[in-house]
Amino acid sequence: MTIAPALDRTEPRQSAGGFATVSPWIEVTAPLGERYEEILTPAALDFLAALHDRFAHTRHDLLAARLQTRVDAANGRDPRFLHETAEIRADRSWRVAGAGPGLEDRRVEITGPTDRKMTINALNSGAKVWLADHEDATSPTWRNIVEGQLNLADALRGRLGFTSPEGKEYRVERELAETPTIVFRPRGWHLTEKHLRFHDRTGRAMHASGSLVDFGLYVFHNARRLIELGRGPYFYLPKLESHLEARLWNDVFVFAQNALGIPQGTIRATVLIETIQAAFQMEEILYELREHCAGLNAGRWDYIFSIVKTFRSRGRRWVLPDRAQITMTVPFMRAYTELLVQTAHGRGAHAIGGMSAFIPDRRDPEITERALAAVAADKRREAGDGFDGTWVAHPDLIPTARAEFDRVLGERPNQLERLREDVEVTAAQLLDIPSVGGAVTEAGVIDNIQIAIRYVESWLRGVGAAAIEHLMEDAATAEISRSQIWQWLHDNTVTAEGTRIDQTYIVQAMGEAVRGLPRFEGDRFDDAIQVFRTVALEPEFPTFLTLGAYARFL
Repeated sequence: MTIAPALDRTEPRQSAGGFATVSPWIEVTAPLGERYEEILTPAALDFLAALHDRFAHTRHDLLAARLQTRVDAANGRDPRFLHETAEIRADRSWRVAGAGPGLEDRRVEITGPTDRKMTINALNSGAKVWLADHEDATSPTWRNIVEGQLNLADALRGRLGFTSPEGKEYRVERELAETPTIVFRPRGWHLTEKHLRFHDRTGRAMHASGSLVDFGLYVFHNARRLIELGRGPYFYLPKLESHLEARLWNDVFVFAQNALGIPQGTIRATVLIETIQAAFQMEEILYELREHCAGLNAGRWDYIFSIVKTFRSRGRRWVLPDRAQITMTVPFMRAYTELLVQTAHGRGAHAIGGMSAFIPDRRDPEITERALAAVAADKRREAGDGFDGTWVAHPDLIPTARAEFDRVLGERPNQLERLREDVEVTAAQLLDIPSVGGAVTEAGVIDNIQIAIRYVESWLRGVGAAAIEHLMEDAATAEISRSQIWQWLHDNTVTAEGTRIDQTYIVQAMGEAVRGLPRFEGDRFDDAIQVFRTVALEPEFPTFLTLGAYARFL
């Protein structure tokens, strides 16, 4: 079934959303499930068409610029602090907008996808903020994307409920004013929504931008309701690689607020610093978003993936050890987080710490004890370093994380006054990959293969946050796993046990890893193995493992 707003293809008209639109239009090319028409209204599709008409071509230009950056890195050109924006960094007078209503205290944020059960659990969790995720923790099936929007709309109107197949009832147990503030994460600029087709002014058709679709539907349906609730439309911005990409988001915000008739500055954004390129442009990113910016987040897993991806062809000095050995205290990660806190606080922005992916096991006290001890140590370090809050993946981790931040913050909502003037981070420190040390082990190879394949299998079934060996794995951790395999293979890395990692060895290791997979009726492991071979073993390195898998399987 296909629906589209009834736009005149030649003359401007006033859309139901109150803004002028012309010939561009959005076509829905996928089946419509129950209540989908409540989200994919003619007015909402008009709004998406207007966003694409204004910003789709700039998005394409910026993605092309990423390609040149990758070529430069492969040819030995390091990321750098930009000479052309030195005046922005030197001017200490400007500040960002800061926290919007309901975002002043962010000491513990829970993350997760927007399926109905997870939405209810997040709103009942007791966290200060819920990162409602349509990116790394969500498999972008058509159902997940549209029904996620429905679930958010229902939650904000107090009509959300869920009954499990076993008959268990789930309801939001708190008043809406007492639930976590929602910060919605749309997909990154590189991702498309293939079930929506944008027809531009020339009649050319292209897949819609996942970013603009996710942002547009959420803000169109919920901005006014969020304002009524004393909060606002807040967003996490993923995968940025330059301040120009931040500028595009700012332009989108300005346009959307004008189109929807809400005050400029109502939208607030927190930017995930999760690429090495963005780490060198934190000040500029804040500057571009200063009228809408609330903070920066240390997206640690994607940051490690970005390091591997950027320097994967640089030779042995740039090869990282087993994923488990790349902790937050290795020099280049320490430099990154300290610079983030200093940069954010210097401009009045929150600094939010990284994910604790541990999953307690209520049936195994020993596993739970280890998980809580690891989370406590991680959050103690973050709070001591000046972070204003942190992420957890499971509600049972919230009390432990909160206790560490309570110990530092007390009754204060944050510690923005800690400017970390003692910190001085250089480009060399951000790029100090060779000093990590550690080793590549045969167990590390098997772990990476298993994690990547098991995660992709889950993702192909529509589950984007997968519990694997008591850790919550998402697309970012799968990316680390497969990109390390690619790097080790193409560098002919030798394991600590003395085995050279070549094609023969990886195929043998895959056989061992596959034998240990938990097969079940209806699994997608055969497809996941195909995806893994493509993204980890082929000569060309796909920039994101989900791109080809989405085009082929979802």
